[in-house]
Amino acid sequence: MLSLRLLTIAQLVKPNSKVLDVGTDHAYLPIYLRQMKICKEVIASDISPNALLGAQKNIERFATTGIKLVCSDGLEKISDEYDTLVISGMGTNTIIHILKEQVLPNNIILSSNNNLYELRQFMNNLGYKIVKEVAILDKGKYYDIIAYEKGKEHLSRANLEYGKSNNKEYLRHLYQKEKFVFKELNFLNKLKKIPKLIKLKGLSI
Repeated sequence: MLSLRLLTIAQLVKPNSKVLDVGTDHAYLPIYLRQMKICKEVIASDISPNALLGAQKNIERFATTGIKLVCSDGLEKISDEYDTLVISGMGTNTIIHILKEQVLPNNIILSSNNNLYELRQFMNNLGYKIVKEVAILDKGKYYDIIAYEKGKEHLSRANLEYGKSNNKEYLRHLYQKEKFVFKELNFLNKLKKIPKLIKLKGLSI
């Protein structure tokens, strides 16, 4: 049932936690956490009422207890206590919007679709340190999953840019992407120079 990404997130949840899963969608992660008895309770929230209807059907289908469904935009309508926050499958801007100016728990697990440098910098400034970072390849796409807890740490430019997963295949993938980008930029710069060269040589186009 679980994708490799969600399974990896589940493995980063500390035993006996009370988890809030924001953007739960089908509630597959909460169901797994409860079935495996990884945590005591799970609050599964989503901004979409339709998504929560599907989540409720899955909870009933797998006869899972200990999951509370809440329709909420981020943390807006969350009144229950929790010690672990999970946000995955969203972009960095959305994640930052959810976390900004909120009372946050000790443990936060994040998986963003983009702008990881900005996310790591934001969390560092917020007073959270990286406990574990995992980069996985799931269905042909890399996902970077970071477990945070409250605390200070110094992150180098390399840590901010490439993370702390030390997954060599993932780092090689990032290197190849950057090589391609720089190659494309160099090509574009050459294109920009062509009209100037033509003008200098007195040619017309």
